[in-house]
Amino acid sequence: MPLYTYENPENGKTIEIFQTMSESHVYTDSEGLVWKRVFQVPNAAIDSQIDPNSSTAFVDATRNKKGTYGDLLDKSRELSDKRAQERGGTDPLKEKVFKDYSAKRKGAKHPEQMKKFENSKVTVDY
Repeated sequence: MPLYTYENPENGKTIEIFQTMSESHVYTDSEGLVWKRVFQVPNAAIDSQIDPNSSTAFVDATRNKKGTYGDLLDKSRELSDKRAQERGGTDPLKEKVFKDYSAKRKGAKHPEQMKKFENSKVTVDY
């Protein structure tokens, strides 16, 4: 049952009363005084705003969502773009991933950094 708030027009005291949706939403106390109903803003929220600098916020926002792996990558890309926009065009987390990748692979660049990929069997221009 929903909770409704009423205010005493004489002294400003408020009370909350459970009422069904089908009841008339009027409260009259034992002395016959009709209290004024107080309408409140609903506190519903959509998690459309994720802090781009917090890895825990990203995990919490995507943990129980339905969707594809591609949706997850799209959201990650959006947050990377926001970080880059905040810092003048470069995403520090992305740069750290590139640096770590290169350090582990004897200076090789991350595929996303390259304009051309080439090995003994194939050459791909981006």
